[in-house]
Amino acid sequence: MRRTAIALAASASAVSLAACGVISGVGGSSSSASPKKGNDITVGLLLPEKANTRYEKFDYPIIKSQVASLTNNKGKVVYANADADPAKQSDQLDQMIADKVDVLLVDAVDSKAIASGVQKAKDAGIPVIAYDRLAQGPIDAYISFDNELVGQVQGRALLEALGTRTSAGKIVMMNGSVTDPNAAQFKAGALAELQGKVNIVKTYDTKDWKPENAKANMQEAIRAVGLSNIAAVYSANDTMAGAVIEALKEAGSSKVPPVTGQDAELGGVQRIVSGDQYMSVYKSYPEEASNAAEIAVAKVQGRSIEFDSLTRDKVDSPTQKKIPSMLVPVVALTKENIKDTVIQDGIYTVKDICTTKYKADCAAIGLR
Repeated sequence: MRRTAIALAASASAVSLAACGVISGVGGSSSSASPKKGNDITVGLLLPEKANTRYEKFDYPIIKSQVASLTNNKGKVVYANADADPAKQSDQLDQMIADKVDVLLVDAVDSKAIASGVQKAKDAGIPVIAYDRLAQGPIDAYISFDNELVGQVQGRALLEALGTRTSAGKIVMMNGSVTDPNAAQFKAGALAELQGKVNIVKTYDTKDWKPENAKANMQEAIRAVGLSNIAAVYSANDTMAGAVIEALKEAGSSKVPPVTGQDAELGGVQRIVSGDQYMSVYKSYPEEASNAAEIAVAKVQGRSIEFDSLTRDKVDSPTQKKIPSMLVPVVALTKENIKDTVIQDGIYTVKDICTTKYKADCAAIGLR
């Protein structure tokens, strides 16, 4: 119901903006704006890594398609992926500045390390929009999900899964990378729900979000705490959840305790269907990516009315206050709402999820 209400509110907002001629995709740009550039623009897109399949499968193609749509196929996207290497991303950013792109969308590997590159872009007159992760430095706008809410949703789900056993069992927390500011926000949101209600006995910050690091951390936790004493695992995302579950099974767990996740990756959705993973957090990548493209195009074309309408939120980074932002809502993904989320939004089909291995589990929850 909450998700439907959000969708209706978003639709109402879009209608209102269209009536005012604010959203270019539906009503054209405002006549009061003075575009700095026409449709022949170049958007530089810097994404952080490939371990999470979303970047290659959703973010890049959606942004590329939306930029083309918004510019009558005259605009283009130049794309580079850093493979989780901050130095590589810095070089990619420098190259895009040298190539004189018109605007940059930057999903930082290391939010602090990227700050000097952001300043270089600013000095070169290139607007920088922080995408998905809040980069430091003089950015012009930020678009992401409400990251503390993500952690809160995960924490609430874990409490729900534990039920009356909240104080009895021991909880392991598998957080994300310390170089990613989102990871700190996920952790803060989760702790706001969990502290004082459960016994958190082990906490890990997982280097580079890598599943092999999460698995090693989980193996250490099992040795220290004892397999039978672990009541649940807070995992910040799905790839780490898969590694955590693998470690638990290899240690002899016949029934995996509740494990959280995030990103609604295909493997995560399938583990939810089979009962190995308790939940994930579905974040609408199409919504985030398409809005990022709109913000970037509006910014570089000087359409300030549209830009302001798209970035009504304000957030602070360690180096900047009141950054114009858009925070996209999130949804807890469980067995009960797979149809109404990832399938309804076209992220996956039933065929994608219900492969031979998962057909019986899919049938058991009415997924056909």
